[in-house]
Amino acid sequence: MSDTIEKIKCLIIGSGPAGYTAAIYAARANMNPVLYQGMQPGGQLTTTNEVENFPGYVDGVTGPEMMVQLQEQAKRFGADIRDGWATKVDFSGDIHKVWINDSIELHCETVIISTGASAKYLGLPSEQHYLNMGGGVSACAVCDGFFYRNQEVVIVGAGDSACEEAHYLSKLCKKVTMLVRSEKFRASKIMEERVRKTENIEILMNHDTVEVLGDSNVVHAIKALNKTTGEVVEIPATGFFVAIGHKPNTDIFADYITLDETGYIVNTPGTSRTNVEGVFVAGDAADHVYRQAITAAGTGCMAALDAERYLASKE
Repeated sequence: MSDTIEKIKCLIIGSGPAGYTAAIYAARANMNPVLYQGMQPGGQLTTTNEVENFPGYVDGVTGPEMMVQLQEQAKRFGADIRDGWATKVDFSGDIHKVWINDSIELHCETVIISTGASAKYLGLPSEQHYLNMGGGVSACAVCDGFFYRNQEVVIVGAGDSACEEAHYLSKLCKKVTMLVRSEKFRASKIMEERVRKTENIEILMNHDTVEVLGDSNVVHAIKALNKTTGEVVEIPATGFFVAIGHKPNTDIFADYITLDETGYIVNTPGTSRTNVEGVFVAGDAADHVYRQAITAAGTGCMAALDAERYLASKE
């Protein structure tokens, strides 16, 4: 533990569109925000090659470039952007205590949690290769489906989200092959029926993904194993979508903040407030429905405004 304790009016834990937007608004309100970027500075968008659906970017922008611009905008208004991540919190008292990198102790009047959620992947080396290349593998059909118009794609997953994303892709792509790893869907019956009735969605039950195939840069097929027959098939595809869920990065808050059954932070509807007074949430740490950069930015604005009003009420 550190020998000195830093007192902070507004601490923002995590970056990305939610954290940086909260920092912009908090800085403009003279709240002297301090933002710790977390283990993935810039959040999930730093792994996105092209962002074409964020308002204001007529010609699109890369995810990393957009995050740098948001960070610089926050700095311009005086936000203190720092490296490091929260490793422990204590929200049991009036002063919110947060430890950074197990060594720096902060005492905060307000805290905005914008730690996001991490997409779950299969963990295949070939999957990670094309994910890191910035093309061919994605965990967000709404974000990236546009780039695969009139092409053939594969999606793996069995829940409602996977069915929603497969249906979304079916409107853009020539063919969607859906790999379901077990003998039945986990999705609701209505969602399962929707994909089964969609003509250009082919469903392969009891299939495991073996490998993402391609040259060094471009995906051209997915190798899958039929676990019933033992046959290995190659499915032509230029895109591979993984829809097996997300894990919110909220574990360190579990002793103090109300979480739902999957770990997302529960906020008061219509606000960014959590069950702890003075602690607010923005972005994907509380959003398992939309998970878009623009909605994350909007909740970052809400969290900063809510924090500002909270501080004003204490004066």
